Amino acid sequence: MELGGEAPMPGAMGPRPHVVPYRSDWPARAGALIEQLRALLAAQVERIEHIGSTSIPGMAAKDLLDLQASAADLEDAALHLDAPLARLGFVREPYEHDHVPAGQTEDPQNWTKRLWTRRGQPDGDVNLHLRRSGSPNERLALLFRDWFRAHPEAIAAYSAFKQALAALSPDTCTYSDVKDPVVDLVIALAEPWTESVHWQP
Repeated sequence: MELGGEAPMPGAMGPRPHVVPYRSDWPARAGALIEQLRALLAAQVERIEHIGSTSIPGMAAKDLLDLQASAADLEDAALHLDAPLARLGFVREPYEHDHVPAGQTEDPQNWTKRLWTRRGQPDGDVNLHLRRSGSPNERLALLFRDWFRAHPEAIAAYSAFKQALAALSPDTCTYSDVKDPVVDLVIALAEPWTESVHWQP
């Protein structure tokens, strides 16, 4: 799913993952960049949000912000975003599909996205995921974030899992492959919660 951290490219193993304790500056860094992106991309995207582990207070994570932009037309928006994002130092990546959770029977094409990354900037590394508004992968990213925010008692265990996994993983691809089924379990727990609190993405 790549809700947080570096997205391994097809055929690439990626660097060794490094998970750090929660940093209090992550929300401010994300907020400042979101405001900048909204001003630049308002004509093409409907919303931009901070997602992934760095968006969850107290959660250990890679020091890498994940942002999600949502658009009605994925392909059209992506074509118009390349140039303005390049001016901010973002590079378009070939990774265009999210992990489909186990048990999902939907068309995998409903889990497509576009991805830009920015590295080596003073305000830190960033992944920008563009997903279709109303798509299951857009919803999953928001549900993962909101469920953990509503269940802070679960954060320590998930943080410890990620730190242990990062210490054992030789590369980002292995880290992601092992983590994805655990994210699937989190979402399975979160689904009944959405009904009990009438959660909407």
